[in-house]
Amino acid sequence: MSDQDRVNGSTAPGSGEILQLLLDGRARTKADLVHLTGLARSTVSSRVDALLASGLAVPAGEAASTGGRPPARIAFNPRAGAIVAVDLGASHGTVALADLSGSILLTSTHPLDIAAGPVEVLDRVVAEAAVLLEHDSVRDIPLVGVGIGVPGPVEHSTGRPYNPPIMPGWDRFDVPGYVQRTFDVPVLVDNDVNILALGEHALSYPDARDLVFVKVATGIGAGIIAGGQLQRGAQGSAGDMGHVRVPYSPDSSPAAKEDRDLEALASGTAIAATLRECGQATESSADVVALIRAGNAAAIEATRQAGRDVGEVLASMVNLLNPSVIILGGSIGRAGEHLLAGVREVVYRRSITLATQHLAIVQTQGGERAAVLGAAIMVTRDVLAPANVDARLSAARR
Repeated sequence: MSDQDRVNGSTAPGSGEILQLLLDGRARTKADLVHLTGLARSTVSSRVDALLASGLAVPAGEAASTGGRPPARIAFNPRAGAIVAVDLGASHGTVALADLSGSILLTSTHPLDIAAGPVEVLDRVVAEAAVLLEHDSVRDIPLVGVGIGVPGPVEHSTGRPYNPPIMPGWDRFDVPGYVQRTFDVPVLVDNDVNILALGEHALSYPDARDLVFVKVATGIGAGIIAGGQLQRGAQGSAGDMGHVRVPYSPDSSPAAKEDRDLEALASGTAIAATLRECGQATESSADVVALIRAGNAAAIEATRQAGRDVGEVLASMVNLLNPSVIILGGSIGRAGEHLLAGVREVVYRRSITLATQHLAIVQTQGGERAAVLGAAIMVTRDVLAPANVDARLSAARR
């Protein structure tokens, strides 16, 4: 989006809209901002002064003089606020601190059991975040928000997990309210695949306007970015690939002659069950990954077939959404290129040529870092939204 696009449609941009013009990291003079917004110089000056007083903008030296005193420049200050970014998995938790540009400043990862319930897990998250916030390098930065990704469906408008299959005790639990008992800031919660999509998009494909991130692990889900925006759907359930029914194929395992949910065919748990029938001692996705990395032929073929099954669903998504990039992640997606090969085999064969002629199907590059980055981005977009910036500045003046 161009600078002028940011202010079109608004006859009198507030300080929040002025700030949007600085988020690209370029320092600008007040004269630059007058030119971009069409506002009177006195109006721009007062709104810039409010941003400077809040710390969201800082002086950034002087521009070249065209005669007389050189004009002062201002720039966005990413250290005007800190964000706690959290990635919760089935058996691990990562807590990070980020600044308002989304840069990760500190991070800490520990084993945890999501099935221990929300109180125990969130108490650990809050305690670890408090430790990070006391670090000398960030102690003077005010906390402005918390972003949390969880491995299950979330009603994004309330931040409450909704009937999450691997999260007993979390159903409709008020995650934001519980965290706000310690941190009195906005708390945003989303499912882990959405925050992975945001993070991977920022890290690896920032110019892609249409992207699908697919996580294949204990479960299967997709994060969809269309037109540059994350798509959550009406209630937050967009991207639930795992419950899409897959037409029966004699190549799939198990060999029940009926349509089944994709998750029952191609998740790490399903692959482990298939391998047990072949005499392998596999109980979980981690066991499958270990066999793949050891070069086990049965595990490799089962994973490639899982990729074909995932490809059956993705082929329809490609025809409907026409993404330019599909990224495969999750523990199974990262364990070699066998899942990737199966997906490519089917998607390029079953999708229309126009949709696939420039389509890249790739493995994740961001790894675990993408998740906490995505959680941070989710919060920065909310905290720095023009209306929220204006509300913050208004509250500060009272």
